[in-house]
Amino acid sequence: MPNPDMEAFLERVESRLERVELTAEEACRRAGLPADYLDRIREGRALMPRGQPLIKFAEGLATSISYLVGLDPDTPPPQELLEEAQGSLGLLAGDEEGLLRAYRRLDFSHKAALLAVARKMAGPEPEAEARPARPQPGGAARGRKAKG
Repeated sequence: MPNPDMEAFLERVESRLERVELTAEEACRRAGLPADYLDRIREGRALMPRGQPLIKFAEGLATSISYLVGLDPDTPPPQELLEEAQGSLGLLAGDEEGLLRAYRRLDFSHKAALLAVARKMAGPEPEAEARPARPQPGGAARGRKAKG
């Protein structure tokens, strides 16, 4: 089951679909998403679209991105929603990048507090799997040869 934000997103999408007389499948196709994308969101198997698919989705529904994500329609949407799944820093998704940017603006004590809360919420880190030792070139007894 999606979270409350996703449920609200889906309700706004359904409302717009009725208003513009489109099926969910057609709206998804126009946005470049799989036809069953809204069903995947409902089932918790997909996240809200971002970047160009979200922009095209809003255009196809004749509404703003801000409205779809639950903001005042005249409020600009957060930049991380407009970025593709990989953010402008290169390795992070847009939401991760937004979190990192906000974190960087905090003073040290707030960073420590936020880190403690995030670790508590996330639970223990999974243990790394033990890797077999790689054999070293030249056999196990590697080193200098004894002078003789």
